[in-house]
Amino acid sequence: MILKVVMALTGLVMVGFLLMHMYGNLKAFLGADSFNHYAEWLKSDVLYPLVPHGVFIWIFRLVMLAAIVAHMYAAAVLTGRAHASRSTKYVTTKRLAQTYAARTMRWGGVIIALGLVFHILQFTAQVATTGFRAGDSPYDMVIAAFSMWWVTLAYAVWVAAVCLHVRHGVWSALTTLGANTSARAKSFLDGLAWVIAIVLYVGFMIMPLAVQFGWIN
Repeated sequence: MILKVVMALTGLVMVGFLLMHMYGNLKAFLGADSFNHYAEWLKSDVLYPLVPHGVFIWIFRLVMLAAIVAHMYAAAVLTGRAHASRSTKYVTTKRLAQTYAARTMRWGGVIIALGLVFHILQFTAQVATTGFRAGDSPYDMVIAAFSMWWVTLAYAVWVAAVCLHVRHGVWSALTTLGANTSARAKSFLDGLAWVIAIVLYVGFMIMPLAVQFGWIN
């Protein structure tokens, strides 16, 4: 049960991060100055003067890394226990549906992890440069990257995997934390999970598509 709670809490932390990240991306519609200022603020000025310039971003990265590691560890252990507990190949339709959903989450998690590594190498480490040069401004990197159709397409597929993971994850997390107490609550949680997933997908994709079609340049 503890591992399920760990998965639920760390999952919700990451959903919160995604919502903030999505909001930040939308600042590209306000122009280069606004977007670059936001990016610089994240790296240096958040919580200043409570913490020195540039320290918050490392605290934040360590917290997110810890959440991701804990989430993946809990998922791996729970998956191993699920495999070990199977005593027969003949299962009910409901069990089969649950297994399919769980398997989708596992593979989705792998796709998300691989995409996240590339995303960090691309925009944070600036090693996998896609149309831009290391050292370019955040706005220039975003415009250059999403001006390439295959980057936008790959991003769309990756974000879809993230949002499908979020849809099931939000419902599962809130259920684990005790919110699924009735048929009405179940329906509400399912709707909430879909709303969050759709908002994230639209919010994350509207900027790359705007770049791709020349609405932002």
